[in-house]
Amino acid sequence: MKQEDITTETRIQVIDRAAALLDAIARYPDPISLKVLAAETGLHASTAHRILASLIQNQFVERDAAGHYRLGLRLLQLGVRLHGNVDVRALARPIMETLRDQFGETINLTIREGDAVVYIEKATPNRMIHVQQLVGARAPLHVTAVGKLMLGAAGEDAMRAYAQRTNLPAYTRNSITTLPRLTAECGESLARGYALDNEEAEMDVGCIGVLVHDSTGNVSAGLSVSAPINRRRLEWVEDLVAAGQTLSERLGYRSGQDAGH
Repeated sequence: MKQEDITTETRIQVIDRAAALLDAIARYPDPISLKVLAAETGLHASTAHRILASLIQNQFVERDAAGHYRLGLRLLQLGVRLHGNVDVRALARPIMETLRDQFGETINLTIREGDAVVYIEKATPNRMIHVQQLVGARAPLHVTAVGKLMLGAAGEDAMRAYAQRTNLPAYTRNSITTLPRLTAECGESLARGYALDNEEAEMDVGCIGVLVHDSTGNVSAGLSVSAPINRRRLEWVEDLVAAGQTLSERLGYRSGQDAGH
């Protein structure tokens, strides 16, 4: 084999290994240690560390104070670019601000990354007490309203695989921790067009979520309202569903189009 071929093969192998590390990081809602990443990918710890260092330099990965790894903001920026130069955040922002002013509560825009939803935009009310979601924060799919819809849209096989990978950990006493209950709730939520988080991620906080589809009918994002559970109102559902439809249409989705899974 020529030296040039060997060099090319080595470079391709590095890309494959970097992709495996990114996939492994994405499967966890919280930052993950080098030891676990090495075990997940089958890479030697020194090899994984060297590749992760390069990914950090390029902002694809971040390392926290404890030395654990999470996906970086550059991936987040790339992930929200849909079909050329369409930026879902820019399209969503005025819609989110209208909902914020109407409901007086926090409005979130999320995308799916691995087994978690990532908050990519928010609109918060101008008062001291409101639910605070940080842009870039992650939450497991099964404890969020939008996450349940994304799991439902992916189908039963995908839900089963998600449950096997994550073991459905409980974050509050209300969290869903069994596959039959998850399958039932995700299916019901998808059928009615919206989902609820009933203090499943955090006590005293409730959410209502809807899906956003792109021009191909695929799920591209989620739109939700977060509020103290005693202030959450189901009468918001109609307006939230309409807002999700409006944003979908601005992304090229047409009413009556089959939604892709």
